[in-house]
Amino acid sequence: MKNRDYLNELKLKSVDELKEDLVAAKKELFNLRFQNATNQLDNTSRIKEVRKNIAKIETVISEKARA
Repeated sequence: MKNRDYLNELKLKSVDELKEDLVAAKKELFNLRFQNATNQLDNTSRIKEVRKNIAKIETVISEKARA
């Protein structure tokens, strides 16, 4: 259910807002990877979650580009 809500939220946003979210998610992923490399990251599953969110954002952007 949480996943569907997130996707519906993404579909309501404009392409510019999605691109801003994409940049923020990529920065977060970079920071998480850096923390993981220095053994400061407690919740390593967050990396996987952020990667999936990036893929979802990119998918919605491409869907809007086709439409």
